[in-house]
Amino acid sequence: MPAVKHLDHLNLSVRNFDQSADWYRRVFGFEVVEKGVYQGQPWGVLKGGDAMLCVYEHAELKHEPDADALANAGFHRIAHFGLRITDRAAWEATVKREGLTVHYGGAYEWPHSTSWYIDDPTGYSIEVALWNDDTPNFG
Repeated sequence: MPAVKHLDHLNLSVRNFDQSADWYRRVFGFEVVEKGVYQGQPWGVLKGGDAMLCVYEHAELKHEPDADALANAGFHRIAHFGLRITDRAAWEATVKREGLTVHYGGAYEWPHSTSWYIDDPTGYSIEVALWNDDTPNFG
């Protein structure tokens, strides 16, 4: 069986490609590394560190209801995706500069990490994770 090195990318439909690409650049340092038009809609691959997002513009689509509402209605859902950071001060400066809304009252302290939960311009929920000693550790 082949070993998985890491999650390669997430594929997301977004309301506005340019707005989303700019937001991910300003907030997380993602850069557009590939782009084009598919079936009349802009798309692109955004890369930040080893993380990649493939985003397709579909302004006509509605964003899914709140993930908890889907679960309460009996549907599986992705509650959020996580992006790992390494610099708390830089992240907190970005939160302030961009005026980001951090859910659950701010930083959430887990046993081995700190997380902030925010939404992107389309409404996707993102967990921003800072691990103690920059290493995922569950012991």
